[in-house]
This record gives sequence, structure tokens and C-alpha cells, in this order.
Amino acid sequence: MAEKKEALEYHVAKSEFDTNGKTGTLLTKSCSTSEELALAYSPGVAFPCLEIQKDEDLAYEYTNKGNLVAVISDGTAVLGLGDIGHLAGKPVMEGKGVLFKSFANVDAVDIELNTKDTEEIIKIVAAMADSFGGVNLEDISAPRCFEIETRLKEICNVPIFHDDQHGTAVITTAGLMNVVEMSGKVLSDLKVVVIGAGAAGIACANMYKSVGVKNITMLDSKGVIHSGRDDLNKYKQAFAFDTEDRTLEDAMKNADMVLGLSKPDIITAEMVKSMSETHPIIFACANPNPEIKPELAKAARPDIIIGTGRSDYSNQVNNVLGFPQIFRGALDVRATKITENMKIAASKALGALAKEEVPAHVKTAMGREEMAFGPDYIIPSPFDRRVLVYVASAVAEAAVADGVARVKDFDLDAYKAKLERLAAHLDGKI
Repeated sequence: MAEKKEALEYHVAKSEFDTNGKTGTLLTKSCSTSEELALAYSPGVAFPCLEIQKDEDLAYEYTNKGNLVAVISDGTAVLGLGDIGHLAGKPVMEGKGVLFKSFANVDAVDIELNTKDTEEIIKIVAAMADSFGGVNLEDISAPRCFEIETRLKEICNVPIFHDDQHGTAVITTAGLMNVVEMSGKVLSDLKVVVIGAGAAGIACANMYKSVGVKNITMLDSKGVIHSGRDDLNKYKQAFAFDTEDRTLEDAMKNADMVLGLSKPDIITAEMVKSMSETHPIIFACANPNPEIKPELAKAARPDIIIGTGRSDYSNQVNNVLGFPQIFRGALDVRATKITENMKIAASKALGALAKEEVPAHVKTAMGREEMAFGPDYIIPSPFDRRVLVYVASAVAEAAVADGVARVKDFDLDAYKAKLERLAAHLDGKI
């Protein structure tokens, strides 16, 4: 766990010519002679400008658009901190940029909006979206985030992706599908419980539906969402059905999977014991302390398969397994949007990678001697660079299949080879 002093020191300049914060500008072309200055700016810069004027798609050829993502937030739902304001959320948005660059070589610019007005946010983002290859919405509170993302996807010509919703959905769907395969169960027969009806909870439930889950019980702060309640917004109403369950204890009886996106220590050992007879699964994602600690869950049910948001336990649900690589694939085929099929492709790719032999350096990074597909390894490690190859290529292929890619001639094998070189580069091997 990071200490306050260490964390604050990390964020400030370390030398006279360093800058505060975590991100900056890296020049990709030299500008050290008068000739290079003339090419970089006036008069040479006029030539690409005029080419783009004739064909706007050439912005992908002559500018950084194709490798640039905007990380945009209003600071209303920051990590576990809540509505702390747009500037207070800036370190998180910078951090997102660090992860984009570190895990997928995607450049990111953080933009913090000093407004909470839904219409104003939509207008601002829509006006600037064409400057980027994609937009990552971040830490915008529900239910506003649903309206903002939906409307922007309709307006904009680049991918709009709210990671708070879809990142967790992609990762946990991968884990769920792997456990179903491992246990011999069928997705359509599962009873799934989702604790938390915010952005991530609703997005996860929607994605589970997309892959075949039919029986989903969702809870908010007032208990089970059911058809008898009259206090539900339209997003919660989609999960309201006729049930006698009212409490978490009721809902967890015979549940095959429980997804926790709520608060620490609300799942008891007795609740775990009441779950399905074989291979129950819990993703307890409250941070920093999960809904139930893995050691307590395993003591109650030795056959439980459990993941958390923490790196010191097995099966970490970490969004860095998703958003950098999803954007990498979308950017590389110049996608206009991220479709449901692209997200499902990412989940399936993560699931497939978990079944491959784990490299020694990944085991070392995770502090584990043995790592193989099974109850304690259903999701790949964030330290496995192959995640980039598997996920980005699957997303790019799905984008082409869905007809949302601007790239016309897509060679999947050549693209995978390029990603393997990039992964090696990011690992410092070449």
C-alpha cells in the first residue's frame, strides 16, 4: 500500500529540468536545424494542412490523431473518492495516460472539465473529438455517464469508451466464461448477482446478457432491484423483475456468481456457503478492501473461485488488462466506434490467454512459483505483455468484421507480428 509521503513525492519534479505530474510531451521528429524548423512549422507545415483539407482521413497520416486518446472527466466519481472536483481528479487522469503509454504505447491527453452539466459536457467533447483517435470518458457519475456516452457515440466519428463501465465488464466477463468452461456449466442457466447498480455494475450486467446470461439479480443501496419498486431510473428498471428476494442474503442463495462493486466486508461466510453447489465464483472488486477477503471466502467454501481488485491476491480484476489494448486495436484500424462485438472479442482473447503457459518473468513479477489455468488463475496477469497481442488483435479483427474500421486492407497475421514487436519494445527487449 502506497504511503502518503512516497505518493506525493512521486508526483513532483525530481530535477531542475523535470516537470511536475506524470505526463509530458515526447517529440517524434527532430527540430534542431533551420531546415527541420521549416518542415515542422512555417512554411512546410502548410503542405500537410492542405492535404488534410482535401481529405480529412489524411489526418491519420500526417498528425498524431491515430495514436492519441483524450481522457476526459468532470471529477464526479473519482476512484473511491467520489465527487472531488475536476482538478482534484487530474492526478487520476494523468495516471490513466501513464497506463495507456506503458501498456499499449498509446499517447493520451487528460482533459478535466469544469462543469457537471450533461448537455455542456456532450457539446464540449463532441466539438473536440475529431482531434483524437478516440475518447476515454473517466470517473463521471451515474446515471449521467450513460446518457453522455450514448449521445456521444451517436454524434462522434471516433470511439467513445467509458472505461468505468466497460473495463470491468470486459475483465469479469473473461473470468466468468473461463469458469463456466472449467465447471461445465451453461451461461444461460447461471444465477448471477451484481452488488452495485452504478456505471460498472450496469455495464457488467449488460455484457453478461450479451454473452448469454439470463438470470441476473442486481442490488443497489436500498436492496434488491425488483418490479415492485417505484424509485428506479430507467437503467435500473431494465434489471427489475418479479422476485421475493429483498436482501443480499436472499439473493446469494444458490447464486453461481456474485460480482461486488460496492463496499468492504458486506459478504459474510454464511452467504458464501449458501451459493451454488459447484464452482461458485465471486468477483469482490471494492477497493482497497473487497466485499469479502479471499481467505474468509475460501474458509467458508474451499471450492470458491474468487477474484478481487487487488494485486496481492490471485485473479486480479484490473482494468489495465482492457482499456489500453482495446484502444490500441481500435486506433490501429482507425475505428469509428467500439462495438459490443469488439468488447466481447477482448473478453474472449483474455480468456484464451489465461489457458496458455505462463512465462517465468510473469510468475516472478507476481511472486508465484506456479501459475496455470485453474481456480487461482482464470484471468491473465497485467504483467503478461501478450495481453497486448491477444486483445488488440482480437479487437481490431472484430472492428473490421463489424464494418467500423476505416482501414481497408487488414492483414491479421501481419498485425499480430507488429504487436509482438511492440510488446517486446515495451518490455525493453529491442
